[in-house]
Amino acid sequence: MPPASTCLFCRIVDGEVNAATVFESDDVLGFLDHAPVFPGHVLLVPKVHHATLTDLPSALLTPLFEASQRVARAVAAAVEADGTWVSMNNVVSQSVPHLHVHVVPRRRKDGLRGFYWPRTKYASVDEMAEMAVRIKTALG
Repeated sequence: MPPASTCLFCRIVDGEVNAATVFESDDVLGFLDHAPVFPGHVLLVPKVHHATLTDLPSALLTPLFEASQRVARAVAAAVEADGTWVSMNNVVSQSVPHLHVHVVPRRRKDGLRGFYWPRTKYASVDEMAEMAVRIKTALG
């Protein structure tokens, strides 16, 4: 985890780096992505540095997802979108190692495919069942 002094999003939260802020609460800051998928693309970050969703304390889950819900509604209304795509990366494809939620306005037939990777299928029902058992075991 980078120190807050070198984390771009921590520097935005601290006001050291300018950003087009659209949302702020005690725990969460929302600002426009500087390289949006579509205009209106917002990033929501916890104000305290946490690298990934698995690092986020339980107490911040509700504030972050309430902000995500509220901003998703506002983005769709502001740009007259049909809906939004709300997502986050954890480590892989995470360009800034500070947890952030993307809220991207979407329109039908906007050319964006929901997932950027090819979809696959399980080889069999047994393989799918085995995977379910492995995940349940990891959950404890």
